[in-house]
Amino acid sequence: MTHKKLISWYIENHRILPWRETKDPYTIWLSEIILQQTRVAQGLPYFEKFIQNYPNVLLLANDSEQNVLKLWQGLGYYSRGRNLHYTAKYISNELNGFFPTSYKELIKLKGIGTYTAAAIASFAFDEPVAVLDGNVFRVLSRFYLEKEPINTTNGKKIFESLASDFLNKSNPALHNQAIMELGATICLPKNPSCQNCPIASNCKAYNLNLIQNLPVKEKKLKVKSKYFYYFHFIKGSKAVVFKRPKGGIWQNLYDLPLIVYDEVPSLDSLIIDIEINFGIKLNKMELKPFWVQNHILTHQKIKATFFQFEPKNQLKFSDELNYSWINQKEIHSLPVSRLFEKYLQFVFG
Repeated sequence: MTHKKLISWYIENHRILPWRETKDPYTIWLSEIILQQTRVAQGLPYFEKFIQNYPNVLLLANDSEQNVLKLWQGLGYYSRGRNLHYTAKYISNELNGFFPTSYKELIKLKGIGTYTAAAIASFAFDEPVAVLDGNVFRVLSRFYLEKEPINTTNGKKIFESLASDFLNKSNPALHNQAIMELGATICLPKNPSCQNCPIASNCKAYNLNLIQNLPVKEKKLKVKSKYFYYFHFIKGSKAVVFKRPKGGIWQNLYDLPLIVYDEVPSLDSLIIDIEINFGIKLNKMELKPFWVQNHILTHQKIKATFFQFEPKNQLKFSDELNYSWINQKEIHSLPVSRLFEKYLQFVFG
């Protein structure tokens, strides 16, 4: 009875989204990768851009990583974009352009975890596997009154079992869509709309007035603070940029020269480090911030300070990064971090 109520509610109330109107595994995969840690309202324009530029996996595979990352720009978590391109190339070159049709094979692909594999397997191929994302965790924890923290290894095992037990195995695609939609639109983290929930009468947390206590999460790691000092060196219409090397969330993206600190440096220390890193001498009067911006990442809080200089002498870079002078107009065509993008918007509008 619970399954019927949930699916009936979904059929009548679900949001119309393009990836729900197809069984095409490429479209479903693309939407799931884009929507990882991204709200639908934010992710939908990106999905539409990707589908327009790459209507199939072969076209995505045959374009450059730089173009893919440029299209991805602003979504954050850039490893998702890199893995998207890598897997597209693998499917194109090794699998003749065809997606695996089972959960066990899908999960072997780079960038596809348990949730995404289950989503593609059930939505595209009707395999009876349960999805388990943040929305589903929340629905199940409240429905079953499960107090085990959802972000622990043991908690994940418990919720995987609950999700599998709750799954309507005769209609897994519709069931999975329904429970995800319920979490996204009704069973909200704060102020859930329990009066409109089709399964509230069977929800243990609702009946015991414990909705606001669930799900349980262990405390997150402490967010570290970092201080980024960026240097926008200008010579006529040109500026210095470099391509970030492998390693880190911004690898293969372009950036301005910078110095990173764990704590705020003294002005004297900053001036010394500028000379060491870039080979230019400045006095305190010349060191005036041009733009300051706070930028929050998952486990890192960045305070970024940008300076603009027209160096009188030739720059001398102390490390092996591939710095180069390029026309400033070209920067807009390069893949950059969201932080750098905000700076460009501030400078150029």
